[in-house]
Amino acid sequence: MAWRANLSRNLKELRVLFSPSSVESAATRSFIEKNYTDLKTHNPKLPILIREATSIQPQLWARYDLGVERGIQLEGLTEEQISKALEDLVKVGASLKS
Repeated sequence: MAWRANLSRNLKELRVLFSPSSVESAATRSFIEKNYTDLKTHNPKLPILIREATSIQPQLWARYDLGVERGIQLEGLTEEQISKALEDLVKVGASLKS
């Protein structure tokens, strides 16, 4: 999981949106509870914004250089799939720098 240390190299900001109580957001809530500390430890200066809102679908948004943003809907994904989605967003950031 070396990609976790590259978040701050490839992203300018990471936003996670989810509902604090909906079933659709359960995996996202669990992912944040289990992984936030590790992500922040490896990327202390990267803004990782956690946004809870009632009746919102779970989403993951990455902001790159020059204001470019990519988002992924997380509804129906498992924690492992959410981790893979985040890894894919980090890879997008690496390819944008080329």
